[in-house]
Amino acid sequence: MTTNRVYNVLFLCTANSSRSILAESILETEGKGRFKAYSAGSQPRGEVNPLALKELAALGYPTTGFRSKSWDEFVVAGAPEMDFIFTVCDTAHGEACPVWIGHPMTAHWGVEDPAAVEGSEVEKGRAFAQAARFLKNRIVAFLSLPLSSIDKLALEQHLHQIGAMEGTTAKPTAAG
Repeated sequence: MTTNRVYNVLFLCTANSSRSILAESILETEGKGRFKAYSAGSQPRGEVNPLALKELAALGYPTTGFRSKSWDEFVVAGAPEMDFIFTVCDTAHGEACPVWIGHPMTAHWGVEDPAAVEGSEVEKGRAFAQAARFLKNRIVAFLSLPLSSIDKLALEQHLHQIGAMEGTTAKPTAAG
């Protein structure tokens, strides 16, 4: 059974200036019309990090139309209803999130903040390239899931496993 359903996905990060923007552009492109990607932050910086846009351009992804915005835009009447919400930074993961309409599936896909890297332009560029690679790997794994035929519990497990892929910032639990 095939479906023409488009899934809405929101990537959250505190500043909404780097990782969530990278993820939004990558999913919007790789999702090939099956997904509509969004990004937001709890404390948006107000501008997109130019190194994030430079990395997207280097990888051939769109770089226009992005802006750093508050997650409040997605909890008001008329906002798109999210199917999935992924936190991509540990700070946003630990914050009290708004109540999301429709109870979307959520998972933490933490990746190191490339904007926090200090050093030469080459070192900063390397950090953005690594963050983009880790996010793209998660997104490609997510896109391979049979969303229309998988049960909710199995899907939740897969989403958390994706978050634990190479490059995770999540701390291992003691119950492992």
